[in-house]
Amino acid sequence: MKYFFQVISRYIKPYWFVVFLTFLFNIISAAFSVVSMAFIIPVLEIIFEQSNEVSTLMDWSLDLDVLKNNFYFYITIIKNDFGPGYALLFSGLFMVIATTVKCGTAYLSSYTSVGLRNNIVRDMRKQIFAKIVSLPIGFFSNERKGDIMQRATGDVAEVEGSVMSSIDMFLKNPILIIVYLVAMFFMSIQLTLFAFILLPVAGTIIGRIGKSLKKQSMEGQNKMGELMGILEETMTGLRVVKAFNAEGRINKRYGDEAQAYCNIAKRLSRRRDLAHPVSEILGTVVVIVVVWFGGSLILSGDNSLSVASFLAYLGIFYQIINPAKAFSTALYSIQKGMAAMERIDKILLADDKIFENANGQQIEHLQSGIEYRNVTFSYNGEIDVLKNVSLTIPKGKMIALVGQSGSGKSTFVDLLPRFWDIKQGEILIDNINIKNYRLHDLRGLMGNVNQEAMLFNDTIYNNIAFGVDNATPEQVELAARVANAHDFIMASENGYQTIIGDRGSKLSGGQRQRISIARAVLKNPDILILDEATSALDTESERLVQNALENLMANRTSLVVAHRLSTIKNADLICVFHEGKIVERGTHEELIALNGYYRKLHDMQAL
Repeated sequence: MKYFFQVISRYIKPYWFVVFLTFLFNIISAAFSVVSMAFIIPVLEIIFEQSNEVSTLMDWSLDLDVLKNNFYFYITIIKNDFGPGYALLFSGLFMVIATTVKCGTAYLSSYTSVGLRNNIVRDMRKQIFAKIVSLPIGFFSNERKGDIMQRATGDVAEVEGSVMSSIDMFLKNPILIIVYLVAMFFMSIQLTLFAFILLPVAGTIIGRIGKSLKKQSMEGQNKMGELMGILEETMTGLRVVKAFNAEGRINKRYGDEAQAYCNIAKRLSRRRDLAHPVSEILGTVVVIVVVWFGGSLILSGDNSLSVASFLAYLGIFYQIINPAKAFSTALYSIQKGMAAMERIDKILLADDKIFENANGQQIEHLQSGIEYRNVTFSYNGEIDVLKNVSLTIPKGKMIALVGQSGSGKSTFVDLLPRFWDIKQGEILIDNINIKNYRLHDLRGLMGNVNQEAMLFNDTIYNNIAFGVDNATPEQVELAARVANAHDFIMASENGYQTIIGDRGSKLSGGQRQRISIARAVLKNPDILILDEATSALDTESERLVQNALENLMANRTSLVVAHRLSTIKNADLICVFHEGKIVERGTHEELIALNGYYRKLHDMQAL
């Protein structure tokens, strides 16, 4: 329960006034619930002809004895003047008024708590999404995307349905129980103390039943994350599944995981469903024992408790049974929800390894250049992907990076926008360590065009304008023209307002890449990073994209990762990577003359 209160306190602070109103309405509702039940006493006394005759009206005050005396005074007058039936109606009228106030404030309490609960869940969803967006790329390389999606959707829904719904219980039931207990003490101390012994015993029995629920729930949530992971992988690789006739294999894999989740869910539901019958049986036992003890007091001649008062006492005691049973049911839900919350917290409390300097410097434009100084980097802290690499990139120059796959080229360029942080050395822009700049400003200097053009299921216009606030249609069109994309855009169904499908599936590879280039053109970055931007294209598409890239790179500082050496012959400097080091550097002609790694790569491509 400690973790439950930690979670609640984390989200409830902005809504303290709503919490106060909910508490206030619950207190009023609980008080009038007791009052309405107390009016049963004069009703029963009139029926049993045991009502007290009161002939003296006392001065009104907020004293319980005074209020009781004056109420019985008016009952006596009505009974003597009009008969017992009208006295009964008079008492019943007060019961109706008290019940109306009780129900009205109970509704107001529910009204405010519903808003509180849904606002907290909304805040949680927004916080999870913002955290996912802010986490470094390295976090996602160790997690399955399907499992992360399950935490952000299914686990939040579980928390909403269990933990947040239990907020009502903690804002309402403790108040009801306290008010009812106080009223019961006023009516009979001896009987209430006896009942006080029984309730904890019943609660302990119920608590023991639910001990393993959290563990089983965690297993269920993890298994659902695995199911989501398989679903996400299958949808992404559906072409491969069909090409290799692997439908049967993938169906069996998903079916086995679905059966495992089904088994866990059945055990979980059966244990949760056990809460109601157990609490019902224990509640009945407690009521019977209390009736036996109270009846024994009356039959023994104890004048401290009348028959009418005892029946009213039982009515109040029965009212306390429901909140107590709600606690037992809520304990099951909370345990299940806390398992989901722990999975969510693995995202929310994940260590953001890309730390930003709180007093970071602003930077709007590249002034002199970029320098990699003795940079060493490792993904896992053990094997170095880059080893003591140094490189100076003057402003306005085009630097090409070549080498076999896995030599460290893409890692080299990913370090500049701080997708990862280096292990040793430093990276400087205008002679200042990039860690001393604001992260937003640093990445604002750069534009990326990657091998796989990442587009969104939106219009062409919105994909080009992505990340550029207040872009005008004229600016978007100009960027598309520079990227050689305007003609095919205008030939599409709705021009710039055409929806391009999931990841741009309605476009060809060359068209997607030119949209990606247009996006970079519109951003107008000082530093351009091209990571194998043409390697996946056919010859004609490559020519169109290469022309667009040349337009984009004009007068910019560019880092180009390339496998096709024909695309970087005009680079100001070509760096050849091999096993995490720059082993050669120079112009195309210089490297050919050197007759080393670059010459070998060039000759293989020529063949």
